[in-house]
Amino acid sequence: MGHWWTRNIIEPGKLPLLLALASFVLTFVITRIVVRLIRAGKGPFGNVKAGGLHIHHVVPGVVLTVIGGFGAVGSDRHGLGSAVSAVVFGMGAGLVLDEFALILHLDDVYWSEEGRKSVEVVVVTAALVGLMLSGFLPFGVNDLTEDELQNRAGVALSIGLNFGVALLALSKGKARMAIFGVIVPLVALVGAIRLARPTSPWARRFYRRRPRARAKARLRAYHHDRRWAGPRRRFQDLIGGKPDPEPVRPLPGRS
Repeated sequence: MGHWWTRNIIEPGKLPLLLALASFVLTFVITRIVVRLIRAGKGPFGNVKAGGLHIHHVVPGVVLTVIGGFGAVGSDRHGLGSAVSAVVFGMGAGLVLDEFALILHLDDVYWSEEGRKSVEVVVVTAALVGLMLSGFLPFGVNDLTEDELQNRAGVALSIGLNFGVALLALSKGKARMAIFGVIVPLVALVGAIRLARPTSPWARRFYRRRPRARAKARLRAYHHDRRWAGPRRRFQDLIGGKPDPEPVRPLPGRS
């Protein structure tokens, strides 16, 4: 265990990344527990206010992210300062991304359906950092041999091809596959080959005069969403809490 730790974490300089990931996940989990207790009216916790203004935890999150980021840039990669900065940065990032939906909508949508985006972004971020920690590098550079790495043209070509495949998957409406494809190119390749989602830019451009392709894309998207929407919502509710029910809108009055 000690040999593996030294060879795979200490020597490559991955300890700050590991500490940042651990503090990021731990901060998010603790934050969600606290806000769910506040929501349920349990425990000694309460909303932070200053002069009647509700201070969202994205505010201290931004401060910690800035401190940790600049601290990491200005410290030695293998020193104690780098490790401390990584922990501070991870804590700040956890607080910020926990309210990603608030930043996106510029509205307090924490317990609404839109608030699910925060949980999704946190899970995706943790997964991507975990892949990098495991040895995967963006655009598949880790798949190149030593001779290929020394050839700058080969590296640039590999990055360009992988980036293009990720963009193709994104244009087909496969955002998650495109994001993960930046780290694992095979994922983006699968998304680029498969049918585009019916509302994607690719479908609007290339399926416009192909009714059979449009119908097939709609059918596949319907079955995919029906199969995975329920499990995805339950997973998000387990991590972040169930959103508030949508208010019932009254029917318009008859004239």
